Amino acid sequence: MMIDSQQASEALSDINEIVRRVRQSRIYNLSSLIMIMWGVLVFAGNVMTYLWPRYGGLIWIAIDVAGVLGSFAISVFRYPRTGVRTFDSRMLLAFLLYCAFGLFFSVALGHFTPRQLATFWSLYAMMVYTIAGLWVGTAFVGLGLAISALTLVGYFFVGSWFDLWMAVVNGGGLILVGLWMRRS
Repeated sequence: MMIDSQQASEALSDINEIVRRVRQSRIYNLSSLIMIMWGVLVFAGNVMTYLWPRYGGLIWIAIDVAGVLGSFAISVFRYPRTGVRTFDSRMLLAFLLYCAFGLFFSVALGHFTPRQLATFWSLYAMMVYTIAGLWVGTAFVGLGLAISALTLVGYFFVGSWFDLWMAVVNGGGLILVGLWMRRS
């Protein structure tokens, strides 16, 4: 059986579409685990910051360290099954650069109140999700834009409940999108 060039082109196009879908599914699967873990950590961090605001800086340092270690653990334990590393030396370097840049702007240049600082870091993190979504999938774009908008609503309108608002919006948002990605 012979196929002509038109049929061959259509077959290759179908194969490319399947490869794209499998790749996106694999990215969503691994990302969902990391998002759920970070969502739980961010939720806990915001609740703890609400309860013990004096220790907010230390709480968030502990949250970030736990998040990096958890991301590394997910990568190590999922690699034999998927063959994909989600957290390697480049990711660690990217995270360190992200933190250094954010610290420079939030501590050295900006003299933020705790509420402004929480807003900055949430918007800064969601900017990364939104930009990444341009390459890896629209779920990331939607997550970034939705949490950014809700963060600004909370900043301007929620009052003294802001940390609890952020626990639900930021932490809960990451968990919900992570769970949705598990089903996709």
